Amino acid sequence: MTIGLLKLFLFIHQSNSLKTKRMYLHSIKARLRNNFNVGVSQIDGEDKWQRCTLVVVGVDKNRNHMNSMLSEIVNFVERSNIVQLLDYEMELI
Repeated sequence: MTIGLLKLFLFIHQSNSLKTKRMYLHSIKARLRNNFNVGVSQIDGEDKWQRCTLVVVGVDKNRNHMNSMLSEIVNFVERSNIVQLLDYEMELI
């Protein structure tokens, strides 16, 4: 069994308040959960209205499949017009 952790460091250009930021984050988090069947949570940047860090967690019995899925998530977020991906960290346990 492999646990995949992915930290996404994001910038939200359209956000001009915390309320707007929550709306955009709710959308991207729901898309990640629905499309990839993973857990998503914000772990940093709660008080900043344009930056945040999301962590994505998934479990799979195949290490290669988990690595591939996390790479697909990175590509999905990069293609998003909601947020800009500044950086990411990937870890397989």
